[in-house]
Amino acid sequence: MVVHVPPIFYATLPSLLMAGVLVVFETLRGGPARDGWRNLQIWAVEIAASLAFLPCLPGWAGPGLIDTARLPVWQGFLIFLVVRDGCECLFHYAQHRIPFLWAMHSLHHSDPNMGTLTTSRHFWADPLLKQMTIWAASLIIVSPTPTVFLLYGLASLWNFLTHAHLPIDFGRFSWLLNCPAYHRRHHSILREHYDQNFAAILPIFDVMLGTYRRPDGYPQTGLERAPCSLGEVLIWPLIWDKPRRAAIAPAEALPSNPHLQP
Repeated sequence: MVVHVPPIFYATLPSLLMAGVLVVFETLRGGPARDGWRNLQIWAVEIAASLAFLPCLPGWAGPGLIDTARLPVWQGFLIFLVVRDGCECLFHYAQHRIPFLWAMHSLHHSDPNMGTLTTSRHFWADPLLKQMTIWAASLIIVSPTPTVFLLYGLASLWNFLTHAHLPIDFGRFSWLLNCPAYHRRHHSILREHYDQNFAAILPIFDVMLGTYRRPDGYPQTGLERAPCSLGEVLIWPLIWDKPRRAAIAPAEALPSNPHLQP
């Protein structure tokens, strides 16, 4: 059995350093402080759940169609990066199309002001589903060596930058590599920005899906409801669409379920 731990666990120290440096830059620029502690709590819950349950779930133990051990390291890394990133993009697309997946994924979108720590704001069961679906599928296609997998783990740290509250925009070259402006459009509360820019690292998959759009300004992010306690984090899919305890003014109201509306 292959126990497929998320790449972040193979680069724990680099991930903390990456997040820490970006948070410092955000703070110096007057970036978001809201929900920072909540995001850290959510991250801790996801790590704990992964360590507890991933070893119990089946992974792909057979050979892949492509064995990176037979290739130069750089070739194996690029192939695995493209395959895994494509699988991640398709799973992300499904999260916005399938109700029970959106119920979990909405936790990520509920951050009222997206920033570096939003990267880790995922429901604890997400890695468990990926273990049995897209991670297994990517291993069927490509067998990574430990070196290739470690390089992918380091490359995946780019996700911290794409969520950062920083004015980085690649403009007409945004189809080459994800960046904060590109991904912020995906988190936007504006209806004209819904269901766009799903890619994690390589926006070419959005081009192929027809969901690619160039960045457009710096829109507000968030949903009508966000978790108010650790308990709500743990049961989020059961309560994500329940009314907030305190009413909000119409001018401040945000969509609760934008990506599943007709």
